Amino acid sequence: MARAATPLLKIINDVAPHQLDAPTPCAEYDVRRLVNHLLFWGPSLEGAGRKETVPPPAASEAELDLTGGDWATALTAQVERVSAAWAGPDAWAGSTHMGGPTELPAALVGGMIVGELVVHTWDLARAIGAAPSWDDELLDYVHGEVVKTADQGRQMGVYGPEVAVPATAPTLDRILGIVGRDPGWSR
Repeated sequence: MARAATPLLKIINDVAPHQLDAPTPCAEYDVRRLVNHLLFWGPSLEGAGRKETVPPPAASEAELDLTGGDWATALTAQVERVSAAWAGPDAWAGSTHMGGPTELPAALVGGMIVGELVVHTWDLARAIGAAPSWDDELLDYVHGEVVKTADQGRQMGVYGPEVAVPATAPTLDRILGIVGRDPGWSR
């Protein structure tokens, strides 16, 4: 989890105020809405690592704006808490919840969160003109996880329609294609 989060922690502080309204490769979100998404769901993802059910706020994600004030410090702290909650092997064992009553295998939830961190870091980076990088071992892991959850992710509306990417493309590009991102996206 920490290896997936490290590039995000660097990019958070590179977002300039004028970039909050910039589009991202995730069609549903500009930078502000993507930051809001990460802040909104962060406590639930953190709770999942501690085997605690932490429901999202009562207001919907669209109704609640968490990007006021020093959002960069708040998001940095939230990402660090998520990483810490998933740091030990107990977090990955057994089952857990992602904010709701349904129990899921903890390893599945952890894999989904690692994928979420990688993809949304890439989204933010592309929006502001940065280039995050992860090690090959982590990207191979994320690729395996998104392949396992692709159909479910599309049914849930979490992944978009798959974007065709050559099998010989870099692993990150193949991950992005599976979850519905165009690896060649630019502003």
